[in-house]
Amino acid sequence: MPKRFRLTRRFPVAMTEEGYRRLKRFATDAGLDEGEALSFLFEHFDSVMHKDNLTHRLRLFNSELEDRKR
Repeated sequence: MPKRFRLTRRFPVAMTEEGYRRLKRFATDAGLDEGEALSFLFEHFDSVMHKDNLTHRLRLFNSELEDRKR
């Protein structure tokens, strides 16, 4: 029997415009709303992420973060 899909947590989140546009595009392509898309990504994080690419991209993002905040 499939698990019932319940949204049990709500939290305020700040996203860049680029990140939000990408989330909306992913959600639309997948036929989901933004909350469902985020739930899918985090429930299946290990299987949808490539660890080496994630580590590299995170390092790049962190190195640019202070400049992007200005």
